Amino acid sequence: MEFRQFHYILKIAEEGTLSLAAKKLYVSQPSLSQLLAAQEKKIGAPLFDRGGTHLTPTAIGRIYLETARSIIALDEAFHQQAEDLVRGEAGDVTIGLTQFRSTYLLAAILPAFRVKYPEITLHLREDTTYRLEELAEAGEADCIISLLPINEHRFSYDILFEERLVLAIPSAHSICAELGLIPGDYKNLPIVPLRRLRNTPFLLMHREQKLHDTLFSLCEAAGFLPQITLETRSMNTAHALAGAGLGAAILPETLIAAAPPAHPPCYAAIEGDPHRTIILARAKKRYQPRAVAIFREELQAFCAKQA
Repeated sequence: MEFRQFHYILKIAEEGTLSLAAKKLYVSQPSLSQLLAAQEKKIGAPLFDRGGTHLTPTAIGRIYLETARSIIALDEAFHQQAEDLVRGEAGDVTIGLTQFRSTYLLAAILPAFRVKYPEITLHLREDTTYRLEELAEAGEADCIISLLPINEHRFSYDILFEERLVLAIPSAHSICAELGLIPGDYKNLPIVPLRRLRNTPFLLMHREQKLHDTLFSLCEAAGFLPQITLETRSMNTAHALAGAGLGAAILPETLIAAAPPAHPPCYAAIEGDPHRTIILARAKKRYQPRAVAIFREELQAFCAKQA
């Protein structure tokens, strides 16, 4: 079988319809349909169930797709290892990360990295935290900047740094006056038991972001279910909305220090002082090119200096 066929049929599975897959592949739908039919005839069984609005892989189709991914990964690993031997400190690195990390972490390291390694080309894939793991396993990102916990059977990782989580509270909230909190001041924060905000509306991050689950788990531990006023995909938006008085939010101290909004909220430490661990992870089943190893080393060294 040709690699082109593997790529085309994988795209059909990804998009769920021949028309969308053909559009993404820049081929005509009849040509793609003929290619699929020819493969199914050669195999002697259908690869997709055509009974619904979307094509879903049959049992044989799932085996085909898994095999196709493995063969493509082996081919990519071979070419990457050969390139490493020939080119040395050169190559391409695709980094998966959230928009937040792209803005406040990579922006600080990339200029110096490019000067030091001009032959290494970096590409960014920005997505939500949970989606990043899918990108790494699919080979669409060489490494991802993510958070613990992560599936250690599927991923290896390096710890970059610890990040404190704090409360952002609308300045008009009674607890701010009670504790003498000053909007925008995130130094020497008083500790606030989360249960004291049980009647306060909260701003929620999207379910594909780990802060979504963090809010619910911390509130559950404090004995209540949070009232949700708005949901957003952007921590910057949640930060600004907390400052505008729309609700409280749980945010990383990294964001608060790096990007204060025009009208900042008040801040307080959370009882138990929750932190999260930032990691650089990669899929175990994927070959790690030399250029990726160089990027890992440089990012770890940079984070160690900031600690």
